[in-house]
Amino acid sequence: MTDTQALLKTLDFQLDIQSDNEGLLYDATLEARSAYNETIHLAKQGVDWDTIPDRVANDANLVKNTTQRVVAKALGAMENYYEYDDFGQPSHTKDGAYPLRANYEEGYNLSLTDDGDVTFRISAKPYKHVKGVLKGSDAHLDILKTALTIDEWKIGTAEALFHNENAELHVTVTNTEQTVRDKQDSRTVIGVDVNEDNVALTALSEGGVEDTLVIDFPEIKFERHRYFTMRKRVQNAGKESIHDTLEGREERFVRDRLHNVSRHIMEWSRQFEKPCIVFEDLKEMRDSIDYGTRMNRRLHHLPFRALQFYTSYKASFSGIPTGWIDPYKTSQRCPLCGHAERANRNKKRFKCRSCSHQDHSDRGASVNIAVKGIKKHQDWNVPALNSLPVVRKVRRQASGAVDAPTVTHDAVRDYQSDGIVGVSD
Repeated sequence: MTDTQALLKTLDFQLDIQSDNEGLLYDATLEARSAYNETIHLAKQGVDWDTIPDRVANDANLVKNTTQRVVAKALGAMENYYEYDDFGQPSHTKDGAYPLRANYEEGYNLSLTDDGDVTFRISAKPYKHVKGVLKGSDAHLDILKTALTIDEWKIGTAEALFHNENAELHVTVTNTEQTVRDKQDSRTVIGVDVNEDNVALTALSEGGVEDTLVIDFPEIKFERHRYFTMRKRVQNAGKESIHDTLEGREERFVRDRLHNVSRHIMEWSRQFEKPCIVFEDLKEMRDSIDYGTRMNRRLHHLPFRALQFYTSYKASFSGIPTGWIDPYKTSQRCPLCGHAERANRNKKRFKCRSCSHQDHSDRGASVNIAVKGIKKHQDWNVPALNSLPVVRKVRRQASGAVDAPTVTHDAVRDYQSDGIVGVSD
């Protein structure tokens, strides 16, 4: 039995600076860069690490605890270099702005107003403050407002930074009473394959496949294309204000649908014994996408990471852990015999060129994700997979409700669509 872990979240916000001194915050991030570079330079020279914080703080034009947090992060990077042979030595000539790290109620403060806004005050320089209002997603704002009003939540270190020239604040919060079970203490691994128009789920335990499900949400793809076409037309007409309005409507529509889908994923996952939800790590996916201008636009703007975040966020508040695996060949590998090649998959139909196993391609990918999740996060063996149950498909309605499961035709390989063995597409 492994220990549970406290619920820790990092919340991202945009800074609506209302003190008319955004330049002060940017200057402070440049000063933080200088503190970081000096720390790395001194460490490389062999200076005693215990003396570096005070030495750097004396030279930096920053609040002392902020300088100490920047120094701590720089020394942490040096520790990683010495601990791991394949970890590159940190540079002491870092360019550009560097995140301004600060302790709550020392380097920055947050307050909840009567209107429901969260205001901030960041000590950018000694006795010089940047003030304004936090802007961000409803989910992150709700958590932060809860942390500001309930004792069981603690607000921790934050980083002020500039991303794409926009000022942001990343705040860490911890729920001291709520815990998330360790990934290794799980009896069921749920593989989640997120696609352009659906999400496929497979629950895998030591006894085999417990259940599978495909949730269709084609309206997201259709609506995103529709809004793109409308924005293109108003942009060509020079009506920028309408363009921004349409963009906001699209974001709200997509966010609402993704929350609905993530809620259904959680409802389905809770039925299994000690579940652990596993996703593909898609952070590098966009860098490898190049299928032409039109297809690139569609794929680069798909909300893969958003759905993963909403699901993991809801899972953590249910005490359910989440894990991540390498997505390499998950959609091309046969879940039964392990043979992998591109020709195995043809859109939504999967047929193995080695063993002739047929499947819904996205469901097959979710099985492979679950298998990788077991190998990476569990100490029990992957069960033998001799057959897979019928794929159950549901579709999210505009209201957020779920249609009844459907099987469109008899399963292949002489099995009937009775929900026991086979596949339907």
